[in-house]
Amino acid sequence: MRRFETNVLRQIRRRGDGVKNCPVLIACSGGGDSVALLACLYGLRANLKLDIAIAHVDHGLRQESKEEADYVKSLCKNLDLDLVSCSLDIAGHASITGQGLEMAARELRWSWLRQEAANCGAAWIATGHTIEDHTETIFLRLARGSGLGCLSGLPAIQPPRWSPLIECRREELRAYLRGLGIEWREDHTNDIGFTPRNRWRKHLVAFREESPNIDGHLWETHRQAADLLELRNALVSYWRGTRWDILEGGSVWLDVGWEARDLVWALEAAFRELNLKRESAHLFDLATWASKVLARPLKRQWKWGSWSLRPQPQGALLELL
Repeated sequence: MRRFETNVLRQIRRRGDGVKNCPVLIACSGGGDSVALLACLYGLRANLKLDIAIAHVDHGLRQESKEEADYVKSLCKNLDLDLVSCSLDIAGHASITGQGLEMAARELRWSWLRQEAANCGAAWIATGHTIEDHTETIFLRLARGSGLGCLSGLPAIQPPRWSPLIECRREELRAYLRGLGIEWREDHTNDIGFTPRNRWRKHLVAFREESPNIDGHLWETHRQAADLLELRNALVSYWRGTRWDILEGGSVWLDVGWEARDLVWALEAAFRELNLKRESAHLFDLATWASKVLARPLKRQWKWGSWSLRPQPQGALLELL
């Protein structure tokens, strides 16, 4: 086993990814990240007892896509691996839905990958995401305002996606492929700033010059934030039924005696389940108002914006007017 593969195996086990003794569908575009993923899991398949198959999607957006599809096909033939492939009409889907090309490509690609994974009995779809992808995702979400959850970035496991190379750098992957004598194809559209991710990728060059370890620091921040979110979610789940609950019709029952911070957590969980907006500022303002009302004896209905608190024998009902 090569040193790179040993390091990846150690990372998989340390994180507790739990992907072993099962079929895995590997998404391979022909680029350096996904070809390294294919080669690495091919090398680790005996250690993890994986039954691997390859999936390739031709998005039909670049002239090079046909040659890339042929390259992945030849790579799988040389390694004696099963390959499923398809061509998607991304431009047509974007035109019909009004989505941008990036969103349309992701939606169609993952719909097809999930179907193919089900067809081959694979619970996991492996992707070649790197630690740089993780950093880019954090900055994208920070810019959009996603609260604490944005620090989770790209976890290694987000069913059905599995990203075993998430703690590796892109250059590590290419050095690994050069050592194996395996070629790859570069998508030069990644250098064109027509998507937010591509623009952030360019901005982050200066960040890494100032702080070469920023990717590793953000990964550690992600790990700690994920642990805290898990603990918070477990606490909110424990409260359900005794301090808060969702009733038939979409009302949220609340017990009395809330701290605004705790109530924000409960409302976020309730609103997520009810598919209501969860902007941090809105939740905080609503929770601050509701906690103050719930701190006094409720004898009448209270209103705040489009929300009301209606007294009950125990607690109150938070309802959208």
